[in-house]
Amino acid sequence: MSASRTARKLGVIVVVGALALTACSPGGGGGDEAATTDDITAEQREEALSTPTELTFWTWVPDIENQVALFEETYPEIDVTVENVGQGLPHYQKLRSALEAGEGAPDVAQIEYQYIPSFVLSEALLDLTPYGASEIEDDYVGWAWNQVAPGEQVWGIPQDVGPMGNLYREDLLTQAGITEPPATWEEYATAARAVKDTTGSYISNLGATQAGQLIGFMWQRGAKPFGYDGEQTVSIDVNSDEAKEVATYWTDLIQEDLISVDVDFQDQWYQGLASGKYAGWLTAAWGPVFLQGTAESTSGLWRAAPLPQWEEGDNVSGNWGGSSDAVLASSENPIAAYELAKFINNDDASALSLATEQFLFPPQTSVLENAEFADQESEFYGGQKVNELFSEISDTVDTEFQWLPFMEYVYSSYEETIGTVIAEKGDIAAALDDWQDQLVSYAESQGFTVE
Repeated sequence: MSASRTARKLGVIVVVGALALTACSPGGGGGDEAATTDDITAEQREEALSTPTELTFWTWVPDIENQVALFEETYPEIDVTVENVGQGLPHYQKLRSALEAGEGAPDVAQIEYQYIPSFVLSEALLDLTPYGASEIEDDYVGWAWNQVAPGEQVWGIPQDVGPMGNLYREDLLTQAGITEPPATWEEYATAARAVKDTTGSYISNLGATQAGQLIGFMWQRGAKPFGYDGEQTVSIDVNSDEAKEVATYWTDLIQEDLISVDVDFQDQWYQGLASGKYAGWLTAAWGPVFLQGTAESTSGLWRAAPLPQWEEGDNVSGNWGGSSDAVLASSENPIAAYELAKFINNDDASALSLATEQFLFPPQTSVLENAEFADQESEFYGGQKVNELFSEISDTVDTEFQWLPFMEYVYSSYEETIGTVIAEKGDIAAALDDWQDQLVSYAESQGFTVE
């Protein structure tokens, strides 16, 4: 997820009724390259890429025209129009509206991983398997590929990810007598007390409305709060033992006033990062670059480490954020559209530039291992190779994590239940039971079978 993307709330909230979309017919355009279930031949691909074609690409990535230009240089007969129709809510609203109307939808659209199932449910996305997408599976870290291909179909090409780690102020922890970043959550709680007693700072902040962060912590703990079979059956378990263990941990720290609950990605929170109110930030791989711009005056004081572990010696992380480029089933030029989505995120030069110029954290193993990316030494982090660290963390994320086909509602209800309780410093574990009931009730009201 790009730094500019994180400046907004990561949870996209839409009117609940928008989820009940009329199913869109695959290949609705009816062009010469209508969507197919048969494998595309080399001859069909060559013909499609040598035929004058116009594509539309909806994305919020800044300056992605640079990567599109590389594609157009390689395939000069293809002309791509890049449009930013908005970020977050506006992007998805306009995309869903175009799909419902049956006109105006792009050929390729950027879609965050958690929202892919809702577009699969409405048959809005093209299965990329016949176009050869499964052939590039090994080019990506396994858990990232699973986000776009949880079953036999492939619904998008991974673009960026957010494996989670710990950014911390080395000077404040040292002042509190802590010479190494906490390796376990137990050590983290002990460090939180020492930091608060010695420096007056909070060791970190748990954003009261930030569902993505808490879900990422559940992901690390091994919880499986969501599941979807791709049709009409879902599993909902947001109040599992593992999820409640995470919730109880944060409840205790919050109620001891060792963790703040400020709403993040707004002025007070930005100021807190720069002023030392927070001695750390448990964030994702897009966080290091974002922090450099937000707390520039603290350059050289920060360091990066893996998340603390639940069991000593473990090496596990969760993910927070990330997106893919998907081809819409309504595209009249599915072969060219697929090649565009693939090129941007799989071509060596394009993928590397996304990581080194737009600072999207890559899911491609070739970029993660590329010295131009991994060996960068960051002055802001005291010369540390932060990219290399998060590349190693990326290999520790659980592969099997899934999402529901109504994550818009999930995030909305999170704010009303969990977010309110966090802000009021209440019992988060108890609130998980309320959240569970809300999600199950909603799923059943929409005709889903809940396992």
